[in-house]
Amino acid sequence: MGSLEGKTALVTGGSAGIGLASAVRLAADGAHVFITGRRKTELDAAVEAIGPSATALVGDISDLADLDRLYEAIRDRGQGLDVLFANASVAEFGTLEQVTEEHFDALFGINARGTLFTVQKALPLLNDGASVILNGSTSATSGDEAFGVYAATKAATRSFARTWANELKGRGIRVNTISPGPTDTPGLSGLAPDAEQAADLRRQLASQVPLGRLGRPEEIAAAVSFLASGESSFITGASLYADGGLNQI
Repeated sequence: MGSLEGKTALVTGGSAGIGLASAVRLAADGAHVFITGRRKTELDAAVEAIGPSATALVGDISDLADLDRLYEAIRDRGQGLDVLFANASVAEFGTLEQVTEEHFDALFGINARGTLFTVQKALPLLNDGASVILNGSTSATSGDEAFGVYAATKAATRSFARTWANELKGRGIRVNTISPGPTDTPGLSGLAPDAEQAADLRRQLASQVPLGRLGRPEEIAAAVSFLASGESSFITGASLYADGGLNQI
């Protein structure tokens, strides 16, 4: 029997990368997993990869009507929600002088605003003792050039986790942040304009990690599984760094 047998989980941005790997792992742990994403083709492929314990719904977390439809579907299942991995986020480079209104609004609209309303609208469905996991980043404290707006959204996420852990402690709901280091995902490669520059970016980032490589989505998913399960029952308000030592050494 898995550590999440009989539980219900939600992974936003669950069609690729860390989100998909986490959905696969939570389903393997025994949970029925709802996943969301903006592209139906990718979601359909994700459901095939996860198996019969998955339900996919197309939606954008920055659209509150989409969130309402998502939670209506979870409510209709009638078992509440035991694990919420608010994973969906976007990243884009932009130095201080390059930042535009569109850049700022897109990143904060999804990473901060979208995360906030994803959790707020889940509150009536969260079972007592549930685990909420927010997708953070080592960038929140690293000061990487051209990543200022993205890093600020992740600093906001880290702050949310501390506050919400305090606000929800009376229901036994734990709120933590998972803070991945550079991870080999399609999203990471998508930060570069072409394949050659994407390969250069990956090599550069890997060289900065004490373990000498990029993380794998499955490694981040293992940390998410830990925070989702009773094995982390005495952990709340924390940030778990899965970063190969990048922000630790």
